Parts: sequence; C-alpha cells; structure tokens
Amino acid sequence: MCDRDGSFYRNLSRRGFLGRGAGAAAAVALPAHLAALLAPSPAAAGTTLKATHGSGFCNMGMFLAKERGLTKADGVDLDFVVTPSNTEITTMFGAGLVDMSMIPYSNFMTLYDAGAPVRIVAGGGVEGCIIVAREGINSAADLKGKTFGTFQADTLEVLPYDYLKKAGMSFRDVEVKYLDTSPELAQAFMAGALDAICHIEPYASQCVMGRKGAKVLSNGTDVYGKGYSDCVLAVRAPLIKSNPAAVKAVIKALFVAQSQAEADKTAALKDTVGKYYKTSMEAAIDASAKQPIVVDQRDQTRFIIARGASMQDLGYVKKAPDEGAFDWSLLEAVIAENKSLYAGLKLKAA
Repeated sequence: MCDRDGSFYRNLSRRGFLGRGAGAAAAVALPAHLAALLAPSPAAAGTTLKATHGSGFCNMGMFLAKERGLTKADGVDLDFVVTPSNTEITTMFGAGLVDMSMIPYSNFMTLYDAGAPVRIVAGGGVEGCIIVAREGINSAADLKGKTFGTFQADTLEVLPYDYLKKAGMSFRDVEVKYLDTSPELAQAFMAGALDAICHIEPYASQCVMGRKGAKVLSNGTDVYGKGYSDCVLAVRAPLIKSNPAAVKAVIKALFVAQSQAEADKTAALKDTVGKYYKTSMEAAIDASAKQPIVVDQRDQTRFIIARGASMQDLGYVKKAPDEGAFDWSLLEAVIAENKSLYAGLKLKAA
C-alpha cells in the first residue's frame, strides 16, 4: 500500500509488518541492530525490568516513573530499551526480549493474535489520536485521493480507518503512507510531503502550529466518544506469574505518576519535554490536556475488544481479542492497597 516517495516513506506492507512484528513472538534470532540495544545494564538492587515505550503523551506515566524513580521504593528498577522505530517496539516485546511495554492496544492485538504470552495489565493514556489535514481539507470527503501518513497496526491507523468508514469511505479512497517514528511523521506533514496525518500528542499540536492553514479534522471523540483508550501497559504473562510484586510496583508507580501530573503538569512537562518529547514546550503545553494519563482503564475493555473488528478488516489479526487478553487483577490489588492514592485521582474507571 505504501511505495517509497522521497526520503520519508518506508516500502511497507501489512504482510511485512506481521513478519517483523507479530511473527517475532516465535522468533529465535534478533537482528543485530536490535540485539545491540539489549546490552546488560549496571546491576541494580532488587529487580530490574526491561521495558519499551512509545513517544506520545500516553507514555508520560512511564517516563515520570523512570525519571523520578517511582518504582525504586518497592525494589524495582525500570530499564528502558529505546528502539529505532515503532515497529521494533512490537518486535522486541513479542520476542520476549523485554518484560513489558507501553504500547498501542492495536499493536498488542497483533501479538496476542499470534499467540504471544502477553496481557494488558493497566492503562497508559486516553484520547490524543488526532487527524490533522492541510489547508483546503475540511472533511473526510476532501481526503479522497490525498496522501495520508500514519504508522502500521497502530491506533493511529485504526482511527483514520474508522473515521473514513463512518463517512462511507475506506483506505482505498486515500493514498496511505507509512512512516517509522513520531518526529518523522510530524516533519513529513510540516514539510508539505503529506496532505493529512493521524498523530498523537504533542506532535499533532506541533503539526497544527507548524504548517500554515493546518487544522484538526478529528480528535477521535467524534468517532469513539470521550475517554477512549490509546495505549496500555502490557506485560509478559510469565512475569505476571513469577514476579507479580514487580508488576504491581510498576502499576503503583504509574498511579503515582498520574497523581503527580494531575497536580503539577508543568513540572511533569519539564521532566519529559526534550528528553522524551521532541517538540517545543509551547506545543507540549498546548497539547498536555488532550492526551491525559489514565492508569485505570478497566472501563475500556469492551472498547478495545471492539476495535478488533477494524484490525481484522485491515488484515492484521485473524480474530478480535477476547477478555483473556486482559488481567486487571494486579491493578485491582494495587488499588486495594493504596486507597487514598486512587481516591485522589481525577481520571479513572470507577
């Protein structure tokens, strides 16, 4: 579906994505450029968990947990494995080379469908998937024949698919271009190489500010309603069984991070913009309310399962996930053990 056109685009197909991503669930070897990322880190007291992450505001809880050492009080150290592109996040997690990942629910589906022993144990962020278009494009109908940039098997591909479907259109009506990284996708749009994109915050706001006449066509709530899930914390099932205390420590840290971000968003941005978010503080401040941290996403179970139909239509999974894809038990245990912390959160399922 995507041909190389200039310097931005990868020649990708859904078959190729499945081979690199979900198929890695059963892989026995890893490309050298990924293996190099797994060099042993300095020994830490207690348990060290390796994790991958994305680049949107839905990852802020993980970033704050790392930067502020929020897991260390429970004897757990987070070791981030930074990947070259979004596809490698799925590949490494599916292959069992990291313990957990803050990952779009859609990418998680490809692994679960392939038989990888992974489970969703907590939420990351909600909303924030935004369709941005150049000047002159004011509706879904105006996208016909235009170039549209996104990522493969991502929530940022599922939303435009559902957006066009709601308008009686499909991906056959647009020319889809798949890119690798969040800064690359934003740069391609602002440089005029794409007519429209679906991006996460803070990059969507950066794109609106960075291209004259650009506008938001959809923030997802017109398609899904308020509070829809974007990314989730997924963990290898063997770890849940062998070391539930370590997983609970990370979930608790995410709750603490959410509480801290809700209390002082400016401090949270100062700790993450630049290092994790390659955007200006101005764009980050503008975007900060559009994709909040929500760790308790138990109320999004049915929503995520329902998106499996779109993932089937797109050819990424054979069947939608079932409730077996979720294990909320450790999150519920953390809530029970930290009642005042949970009660003080502004955004939660209950």
